[in-house]
Amino acid sequence: MAATATWRYRGDPEAEQPAVLVRFSNGRLQRPDAMRFTVYRNRDAAHPRKKHRRILVSETERLSYVGNNFGSGVPKCNSLCRYFIGVLDKDSGQMEVYNAEIFNMQPLLSDNLLPDDTKEYQNKSYREKMDLCIEAFGTSKQKRALNSRRMNAVGNDILNTAVTKAAANIIDAKGVTALIQDVAQDDVQNISVFLPPCNEDADKPENVYKFEDILSSAEYEALRVPAAVFVNITPEEITKKTEDKSHCSFVLEELKFLPDDEKRRDHKARCLWFLDTLIKFSYLKVIKKKHPMGPECPHIISRKLMKNFTSLTYNNGSVQNLVSASMKAKITAYVIALALHINNFQTNLTILQNDMKLQESRFCS
Repeated sequence: MAATATWRYRGDPEAEQPAVLVRFSNGRLQRPDAMRFTVYRNRDAAHPRKKHRRILVSETERLSYVGNNFGSGVPKCNSLCRYFIGVLDKDSGQMEVYNAEIFNMQPLLSDNLLPDDTKEYQNKSYREKMDLCIEAFGTSKQKRALNSRRMNAVGNDILNTAVTKAAANIIDAKGVTALIQDVAQDDVQNISVFLPPCNEDADKPENVYKFEDILSSAEYEALRVPAAVFVNITPEEITKKTEDKSHCSFVLEELKFLPDDEKRRDHKARCLWFLDTLIKFSYLKVIKKKHPMGPECPHIISRKLMKNFTSLTYNNGSVQNLVSASMKAKITAYVIALALHINNFQTNLTILQNDMKLQESRFCS
C-alpha cells in the first residue's frame, strides 16, 4: 500500500518573504553547498509594488550570478503563476507548504559591480547608486539614456571650464568698471525689447511711439472688417456688451465716445478692436489652437500675435507657443502705447491695470 501524507499551508517562511527557488541559465550546479546567496530588498516599503522587489546575488569561486523578480529579464510566467515548496516530514507524514518565488540566475561578467569596500558604496549619492543598478539591471533604453547623460555631463564640465577661463580673461582685459557699464547698457537694451521702438528725438507726443510701429499699414487695413461691428455700434448694444462683459472695460468705455466723423470713427474703432484683442491674448498661457483668437481675427493679426507676443517652449516632445511673464509685460507696453494714441496721449491707467489683471506695482514698474 502506498504511503500517504497530509499537507498544511504555512504562507511565507518569513514576513513578506517567500521561499527562494533558483535556477541557473547556463547549467546545473555541481556543488550546491559551496554557493553563498545574498538577498537585497527595496527600501521603499510603503510602495505597493516596489516593496516586493528583490535582487538575489550568488557567488562561486569562478563567477558571480545575479537574479531579480522585476524588470524586463523576469520570465513572464512569474506574473501568471504562483509557486509553492513543500517540506515533508517522513516520520509524521506531514508536509509543510510555503509560498515560493523563482529567480533566474544570470552570470555576471562585469567586474567590481559589488565593491568589497561597502563604506565606499554607502558614501555614493542616490544618483550614483541608481546608475550602478541601471548598469547591472537596466533595459537597453535606460542604458542608452545613462550613457547620453554621462557624455553631456562631460561636455558641460568642459564648457564650464572654458567659460570660467574666458570670463577671467575678459575681466583681466577690460576691468570690473567697464564690465559694470556694459551690463547697465545691456539692461537698457533688454528693456527696449519689450517696448515699441522709441524715438527719443520726437518733437510731438505722437512721434515718441509711432503708430506705424504698433500697427503696420497692412495690419491696419486688415482690421477694417472685424472693427466694423464697433463702427456701427448702438448705445443699446454697448449696454448689452457691458452686461455680458464681452470686452474689456477700457474698450466699452471708449465706445461711448466714438467721433461722429466717419474717418476718425473708423480709425478709433480699429484701434479699440486691436487693443481688446491684445488684452484677451494676454490671458492665454499655452497656445494650442491654430487661431487662438477665433476665426473673425484676420490672419495677419493672428500671425503678429504669435510672432511678437509669444515665446517658444519645448514640452512633451513638441514645440509650443507660450505667453510667458515677459511676453505679458511686452503686451502691456503695447497696450499702453496704443491707449495713448487712442486718447490723445492722456489715459486712465487704472482701468487698463484692471483689464490686464495686474497688480499696481507691477503695472507701473
